[in-house]
Amino acid sequence: MRPLKDFPREARAAVRYVLTDIDDTLTNSGRLPAPAYAALEALHEAGIRVIPITGRPAGWCDHIARMWPVDGLVGENGAFYFRYDEAERKMIRRYFKTDEERTEDRHRLDLLAKKILSAVPGAAIASDQAYREADLAVDFCEDVPALPMDDVRTIARIFTESGAEAKISSIHVNGWFGGYDKLSMTRTLLAEVFGEDIDAIREQIVFSGDSPNDCPMFAFFPNAVGVANVRALAQEMEALPAWITDGEGGYGFAELAAALIDARS
Repeated sequence: MRPLKDFPREARAAVRYVLTDIDDTLTNSGRLPAPAYAALEALHEAGIRVIPITGRPAGWCDHIARMWPVDGLVGENGAFYFRYDEAERKMIRRYFKTDEERTEDRHRLDLLAKKILSAVPGAAIASDQAYREADLAVDFCEDVPALPMDDVRTIARIFTESGAEAKISSIHVNGWFGGYDKLSMTRTLLAEVFGEDIDAIREQIVFSGDSPNDCPMFAFFPNAVGVANVRALAQEMEALPAWITDGEGGYGFAELAAALIDARS
């Protein structure tokens, strides 16, 4: 990972899309700082499309799509994309699985929840679980005392041994049934909403993130950027970003936004 200041100006000027994780990438200690939100608005006003790519639930994503200065978002680690059409005053919701498939998955995930909580004392079902449509989020440090990484790995292992996908974020282990992730639904969103071939334009896209569930994005985008706290979970990652900010969380994201906008001036 190289310092953001070494990201060539010409390459920064070519960026047309900023994709970003939310937790601990836009936030700091669970809060969205003013500089991060201002950075989203500044990117939007500069003509750069902004698309959060998050593990957060459908309920949150509906709010974000409506009220934040974004051009859509991917939620629950790739289970869907939402986009609010302001002209039509309509929310567009595109899911990887059908309603029936998600209902069937929910029964299987409920059984897994009981198994995980029994096997890993101190873990809890995430407080935002009620607003989820496709996955199970197990909290290991957001609203509970932080668990050791060995326990976090155990949670992920229980998911995978049961045939589910599992991704570790900075606060949750998310599990789901289905062959999708953040990158696959991002590919779908860009093709269906903006008519873009992600393979053809990946050097014109920056993804910013901080944790293992961002690895598919870090591996795919040559100009992926990690906020400084990416170092905390680097040993758990299969791929790392090319660049890293000086600041952590939302302050690092604001640093990235300023660098991209400056390159266009």
